[in-house]
Amino acid sequence: MRSTTALRIGLFAISACAGSLNSGARAEEMLKARLAQNLAPISGLAIVAKTNGLFAKQGLDISVSNFTSGKQCLDTVVGGGADIATTAEAPVTAAAMAQQPIAFVAGMEYSDLKTMTAGSAAIRTKADLRGKRIGFTAGTGSEVYTSVLLKAAGLTAKDVTLVNLRPQEMLPALAAGSLDAFDTWEPHVANAKKALGEAAVPLDTKGLYSESFNIVVMRSYLDANPAIVGKFLTALIEAEGWVKAHPDEAIDIVATASGMKRDDLAPIWPDYVFHVRLDDKLLETLKTHAGWRLETGNHPPGAVMPDFSKIIATAPLKALDAARVTLSANP
Repeated sequence: MRSTTALRIGLFAISACAGSLNSGARAEEMLKARLAQNLAPISGLAIVAKTNGLFAKQGLDISVSNFTSGKQCLDTVVGGGADIATTAEAPVTAAAMAQQPIAFVAGMEYSDLKTMTAGSAAIRTKADLRGKRIGFTAGTGSEVYTSVLLKAAGLTAKDVTLVNLRPQEMLPALAAGSLDAFDTWEPHVANAKKALGEAAVPLDTKGLYSESFNIVVMRSYLDANPAIVGKFLTALIEAEGWVKAHPDEAIDIVATASGMKRDDLAPIWPDYVFHVRLDDKLLETLKTHAGWRLETGNHPPGAVMPDFSKIIATAPLKALDAARVTLSANP
């Protein structure tokens, strides 16, 4: 079965490459762009587009630099080291409040953040978090999610002990008994369940807070290279269709690229909602995150709520498929 799947992927990649060659796009005619990519399942559409030759099919020569966070990706673009970033909403609001001239051209994925608890901590409801030690990652969606979670539980930060950790540090801390719970994104929650079994108990927070993963460029780059941005989004839209039609093969590709075991990725694959769009859910996530920055003081001096109409660039995606742009109000 696995060899059959691998053969299908190989044949698809060969077909895609052949199609790009047959289109008459010689190497010197390819449009070049540099992608700063968080190498994780949240970048699944970009990973598939590169692996299956969908960027090349659009006449793009995309060089990829991989990073471990969306913040690193966007910082690289802002610093001129790359042209296109895959990034979550946290780096976007940070850049916006620092008045960086960025352009948010599309969301491509969203997924719920989650809470894993130690079975010994007897946390069965949100209110049971009172007095507990909770791991989070400062400056990311994890911190915003933690704030939203505490509010939903009728608690404040003074009612718990918050411990700032990187996601990969949370499982060892929970296993060692130095945490009662942690708030983060997949695959770290699933990894904890697999490693600890019944000693790890997920808390039901479904739908409480979704983190988005998005495509961001500098405004000057978009103005100078609208064709590249349009072709890039076209490839992502094609990747979206392929991923939905071939989920098993997509899991193979993303697991291989991100260094995950297929058996670890497959159970959580449905958690990743891949959809290239600009919608009210994205806008609300950005506003919630910006509001959290203003409330907590995690922003540059004098910062105010960003004018997202100056950050969200609807024209490139609307030109490709207007139905994918469903913002009900001016950002």
